[in-house]
Amino acid sequence: MPRNGLQEPPANYTCPYRHCCPHLEGLSTEFAFAEYQRSYEELVDHWKARDELNELLEKMRGYTQELEDQNAQLKATLTALHRRQFKANRKASPPAAPQSQQTRKRGAPKGHPGWHRPKPTHIDQTHTVAAPDVCPHCQSTDLTPIAETKEHLQEDIVLSTRTHVTCFKHRQAFCVNCRRPVIQAAEGEMLNCPIGPKTKALAVFLRYGMRVPYRKVKELFHVLFGMRFVPASAMGFDRAVTLKGQPLYEDLKEKLRVAAAANADETSWRQDGITHYLWYAGNEELAVYHIDRHRSAEAAKLVLGDDFAGVLTTDGYAAYNAVNAKERQTCLAHLIRNCNEIRQEIQLKAPRFQDSQALEFVDEVGSLFKNACAQGGKLRAGKISPATALKQRRGFYRQLDRICARPLVDQKALALQRRMTDADKDKPRLFTFLKHPHLQPTNNHAERSLRGMVIFRKICMGTRSPTGSHTHSVLPSLLLTAQRQGHHPLGFFETLFGSTTPTAQAALYNDSS
Repeated sequence: MPRNGLQEPPANYTCPYRHCCPHLEGLSTEFAFAEYQRSYEELVDHWKARDELNELLEKMRGYTQELEDQNAQLKATLTALHRRQFKANRKASPPAAPQSQQTRKRGAPKGHPGWHRPKPTHIDQTHTVAAPDVCPHCQSTDLTPIAETKEHLQEDIVLSTRTHVTCFKHRQAFCVNCRRPVIQAAEGEMLNCPIGPKTKALAVFLRYGMRVPYRKVKELFHVLFGMRFVPASAMGFDRAVTLKGQPLYEDLKEKLRVAAAANADETSWRQDGITHYLWYAGNEELAVYHIDRHRSAEAAKLVLGDDFAGVLTTDGYAAYNAVNAKERQTCLAHLIRNCNEIRQEIQLKAPRFQDSQALEFVDEVGSLFKNACAQGGKLRAGKISPATALKQRRGFYRQLDRICARPLVDQKALALQRRMTDADKDKPRLFTFLKHPHLQPTNNHAERSLRGMVIFRKICMGTRSPTGSHTHSVLPSLLLTAQRQGHHPLGFFETLFGSTTPTAQAALYNDSS
């Protein structure tokens, strides 16, 4: 039977044109058939190579797209950082008011209470000034005296350029056990100290309360009071009062660990050129500073303890998780600022790289947190009841779950979404302030408390030794606590220099129990 429609050749047939076929332009049929088989194999190899190249091309396209996305993200991040760092300090000029309205000088900004100097409670000296002979305004000499007088009170200070020297004459008693004469300190006396407690207290207050350098402290005492000492003596005053205030510092930390609420934050510090960290924890009544080499959980526990008894407000730093606070509040100001930064970076990208879902997400999250802060303000002001605040708290969580349900592509927005939905991270800590009327939704208290030390860091450029760092932990803690307890630090330091620890503790706290 013929195969493929072709007639079978006769048996024992040999083609005379096998080696030189006229239809193949004289080529050998065996050669042509061999070339045909080889070309088919080459065609298969070419198709295989083409498939491999197409697969590699798709990978390269995906990799290129990924690099373009990363490049757009890095450009947006760099631009946003540059704008935040070099933000223009120029505000648009307000429109000029009509001439009829410019009748008086602009007063204090809206919301700022007015202030005027209180009238002195005493008059130390009275001068009677004669009436003028020449008008000070028009230089006229045609003046007529009148009977009415005008009083002008002027306060000034009296500088005494001499020191007050006290001679303490001690009556002695012989101690049989010590086998030597002994004396006791009088009130306001520091035994074996040629400089008294008032001078030392003022020097410490100038250093840590007014942030005056040691050399300036020495110059100020020399110029104003005629008191001479070297800058090293002023540093010695700090070391002495730190030693006496150490028990109060430890007691202060114990009181803070059982407080109903506290705010905590940290910032960088330099000790002998090496990066350290300044930790702060406190509330409206107490303040504790601690300089540590590490920014770890162990350093946080040195300040707040292993189990904090109250509500702890912090930013999102994970080291505070080791404190095991009873309740936590995450700073909503940080999250609102994070939403604004993410939106700014997304808008800085080219339109084809922008994630519209991420833009809507950060806008809604920021608005939700701002609304929650406003309701917290009403709760603290007594405009809404705690029951209403708790009901709103549940509603805020429902809104947050709805907002976080949308799919996102932007990596930073996605990371924020995961924080908002993770029960082990920020989600349970977002609206704790709606359960406690005294609690703030932000960590501004801690940041304001660190601001003074940050300014001090710019002045003194850090510390040079662990002893200096410890002094910069103890004395600012006691100074700020005294201020928050309603006592002036100058009087407290004077008591601390010249009295016992229980007396100094009573001078530090309103209720020393």
